[in-house]
Amino acid sequence: MAFMEKPAAGKVLLDDTAPLTAVIEASQSLHSHTEYIIRVQRGISMENSWQIIRRYSDFDLLNNSLQISALSLPLPPKKLIGNMDREFIAERQKGLQNYLNAITSNHILSNCELVKKFLDPNNYSVNYTEIALQHVSMFFRSEPKWEVVEPLKDIGWRIRKKYFLMKIKNQPKERLALSWADLGPDKYLSDKDLQCAMKLLSSCSHPYIYKVTFAMANESSALVIRPFSEKGTLKDLIYKAKPKDQFLKKYCNPKKIQGLELQQIKTFGRQILEVLKFLHEKGFPYGHLHASNVMMDGDTCRLLDLENSLLGLPSFYRSYFTQFRKINTLESVDVHCFGHLLYEMTYGRPPDSVPVDSFPPAPSTSVVTVLESIISPEAMKNGMPTVSRLLQMPLFSDVLLTNSEKTQFKIPTKLKEALKIAKECIEKRLVEEQKQIHQHRRLTRAQSHYGSEEEKKKRKILARKKSKRSSFESGEEQTMKYSNSNNSGSGASSPLTSPSSPVPPCTAEHAPF
Repeated sequence: MAFMEKPAAGKVLLDDTAPLTAVIEASQSLHSHTEYIIRVQRGISMENSWQIIRRYSDFDLLNNSLQISALSLPLPPKKLIGNMDREFIAERQKGLQNYLNAITSNHILSNCELVKKFLDPNNYSVNYTEIALQHVSMFFRSEPKWEVVEPLKDIGWRIRKKYFLMKIKNQPKERLALSWADLGPDKYLSDKDLQCAMKLLSSCSHPYIYKVTFAMANESSALVIRPFSEKGTLKDLIYKAKPKDQFLKKYCNPKKIQGLELQQIKTFGRQILEVLKFLHEKGFPYGHLHASNVMMDGDTCRLLDLENSLLGLPSFYRSYFTQFRKINTLESVDVHCFGHLLYEMTYGRPPDSVPVDSFPPAPSTSVVTVLESIISPEAMKNGMPTVSRLLQMPLFSDVLLTNSEKTQFKIPTKLKEALKIAKECIEKRLVEEQKQIHQHRRLTRAQSHYGSEEEKKKRKILARKKSKRSSFESGEEQTMKYSNSNNSGSGASSPLTSPSSPVPPCTAEHAPF
C-alpha cells in the first residue's frame, strides 16, 4: 500500500501548545510509600482537567530524563529514613509543587514529550517515532529510490513531528532530512487542496526560502524531504549547538550566552522580513517563525517549514500571542514572532517574559527601537507594525541585499482562494481563544480583588456602617410606634380637654352661678 493510500484517522484535534498546569491536591500514605494526587488542567477551563497519581520515584525518574537539558531543577532530595513522617510529607509536597511549577512555566520543557507524558498519559501514551517509521516505510514502498540512514532523535520541539536522515541510493554521499508530522487542529484545507499545496512547495524558488526536494500528504499526516545542512539553523548559530543534538540539550541551558554581531542582526533580520513580505503578498499563510525555522546557508537565512500552516500545526509561540487580542491575524503573528527572534539574535537568549518592560543594552539603539515597536507593553496594546513598516526602520533600511536568485511561487487561483479561507479559519480560532482568555483574566482579577485583604476590610467597614444604620433606623421606628400608641390612647378623654392640655383659669366671665 502506497503512502497516499493509507486510511485516514483525520487531523489531531488536540493543540499540543495549550499550556498544562498542575496542582498537588492531596497526598495519601500507603504501607511503604506516599502517593500524591495531582490535578492537571489544560488551558483556562476547569472542565478540561483530570487527576493523576504520582509517587516521588515517578518525579525522580522524570527529573533524571530531563537532565539532558542541563537545567538545575528544584526536585526535593531523596530521604530513606523517616520519609513517612507527616511533617516530612507536607514539606516534600511543597517541594514537589515548586518542581511542577518550574517545569510547566519553562517554555521548552512544558512542550516536551517527557513532561506531557508525565502529566497527561492518556493523550501522550503512544510511540510517535514508531508511528512515523510505519508511515515512512509505506512511503518507501512507492518511492524505492530513498533510504533511511538514521533517525534524528528529538532534534525538534514538536511531539508529533519526527525527523530522519536520508540518502538517495544512486547518490549515497548526498544527505537529506525527512520530516513526518500528523495533521494539526488548524488544518482547514480539503484533502485535495492540501495535496495540491504540498506538491507546490517543491516548485517554490526564493533566495530566502529553503529548498524542498519532495513533499506529499494523505488524510492524516504528511512528509517533507529537504537537503540536510551540517551548519544547522539560526538557533544553532546563536547557541553554538550541533544540529543533530536533541532540542533539550541544544537550547535549554547554553554554556555561553552571547548575541550576534550588529551586522549579522541587520542582515539576517532584513532577509527574514523580505521573505515574510513575499509570503504575505502571495497570500500564503505562515505563522511559524522562530530561530529553529531559519536555516543558515553561509551568510544567508532561508525560511523553513512553510508546510506547517497547511498541515494545521500550532505555532511555537502560540501560548504567548494568545494573551494579546491585538495579535489577531497571521501577518501580526509573524511580526510578533519576529520580535522574539530579534531579541534572541540580540541577546543570545529568548526574553524571560512578554511584554518586555525594559531592554538590556544592545549593540545599537536602533535594535531597541524595533524591539519596543513589537514586544513592549505599548506594542501589545496598540498592535503590531507591518512588515513593510519594519523594513523602513533604520536598523534594516540601509542593508544591501546582494542575492540575485529569481523568485518563483505560482499559486493557482482556486488554491489561493482555499488558502484564504483556511487562513480566515485559523484566525477565527485564534480570536475565539483570545476572547476566552481575556474573559477568564477579567473574572480572575475580579475574584482576586474581591478576596484581597483591602477589599475584605472595606466590606467589614461597610457591614459595620450598615449594622449601625439598621440599629438607628430600628430605634427610630420604635420611637414612632410608641408615639403613635400614645396618640391613639388619647381618644377616650374629653373632646374639650386632654390629659396633657392645661385647664383654663376660672375668671368672673366663666364663674359658676
